[in-house]
Amino acid sequence: MECMFGPVLWSWPSTCGFTKDLCQIGAGVSLPGIMAAKCGAEVILSDSSELPHCLEICRQSCQMNNLPQVHVVGLTWGHVSRDLLALPPQDIILASDVFFEPEDFEDILTTVYFLMQKNPKVQLWSTYQVRSADWSLEGLLYKWDMKCVQIPLESFGADKEDIAESALPGRHTVEMLVISFAKDSL
Repeated sequence: MECMFGPVLWSWPSTCGFTKDLCQIGAGVSLPGIMAAKCGAEVILSDSSELPHCLEICRQSCQMNNLPQVHVVGLTWGHVSRDLLALPPQDIILASDVFFEPEDFEDILTTVYFLMQKNPKVQLWSTYQVRSADWSLEGLLYKWDMKCVQIPLESFGADKEDIAESALPGRHTVEMLVISFAKDSL
């Protein structure tokens, strides 16, 4: 799923400028965060503090891509930790395919809400594969005073098969969302 961010991030300098602060949650192999760092963003990669091997994969991705300036932080969704409290305000939060287990949805949005408290203008950019038409973020977005805009894949060239030599989107339903605070005044 991380390859879905490729077309968006290749246009990073014209879309966001070179100095945006970015945190990737649920980073896994960290491709979107690595690409953003290569395009000039100040990046923090995070994955579960309960899964040290995931954090090591993030560190290895940074090392293999010659990005020693990228910080790797253990953040567990839904937990307020010292590392979460220490994060500086972010401009963009990337989340590639983190909405795959409905029982995690609220924990993810709780973490995002906390980051939004530090910078009310931050946006969560997320691509994900729709796994069930019955799953929805709508009630949780309302609960956490957030809004969501669906970004059409064709708007950034990600509606074609075999993106980055993967099978995505292929026969899968893939969506990109931008989530922010619901209040326009923020």
